[in-house]
Amino acid sequence: MDLKKAAVYVFAVVLSVGLFACSGPQVTRLDPGEEVDFSGYWNDTDSHQVSAEMIGDSLNRPWLDEYIKKFSKKPRVIVGSVLNKTDEHITTETFIKDLEKELTNSGKVVMVASSMQRDEIRAERDDQAMNARADTAKAQGQETGADFMIKGQINTIPDQKKGAELKYYQVELEMIDISNNEKVWIGQKQIKKVIAKKKYKV
Repeated sequence: MDLKKAAVYVFAVVLSVGLFACSGPQVTRLDPGEEVDFSGYWNDTDSHQVSAEMIGDSLNRPWLDEYIKKFSKKPRVIVGSVLNKTDEHITTETFIKDLEKELTNSGKVVMVASSMQRDEIRAERDDQAMNARADTAKAQGQETGADFMIKGQINTIPDQKKGAELKYYQVELEMIDISNNEKVWIGQKQIKKVIAKKKYKV
C-alpha cells in the first residue's frame, strides 16, 4: 500500500470512529399512555392502573351516598401518606398524585390540599397580609377542613426459581372518617408479574 492510499485509509478509519463516537444513544419517543415494562418492577403503568381501579371502587361504595344523603353536599377528601413497604425504590408521591387526579376528576368529591401544600399556601397568605392590597389579600382562618382521609401502603412478596422471577404487589388503601376515625372503605389491589430471565451462552 503506497503512502497516499495509507493516508486515505487512516483518515477513513478515524472518520468512522469519530462518527460512531459522536452518534450518541438512540432515542425512541413513545406515547406516554403506552405500556412499557422492562424490569418487572413497579412503574408508571402500575401506578395509573391501580389508582384508577381503586378510586373507582371506593367511589362506588355505600359511604359516599350515605354522606351525601346525610349532609346534602360532596365530601371533602385528602390523600395522606402511602407507605412503601417493598424492597424497591418507589416514588410514592407519583402514586399519591395519581390518586388525587382520579378523585378530583371523578367530580364526586372535593379534594383538599395536602399538609405540605397547605403550609405553602398559609405562608402565601401571611405574605399577602403584609404586602398585598387589603381588597385582594386572602385572610387566614377560612380553610375548609377535610371530611375523609385516604391512607395506604404498597407491599411486595418476591418469589423466584431458576430462569424466572415472580413479582407480587399488594396495594392497600383505606378511607377514614376524620371526625371519628371510622374506616368507611378498605380496598386491595394485587398485581402479579412473571419475569423470564434470559439465558446467555458463554
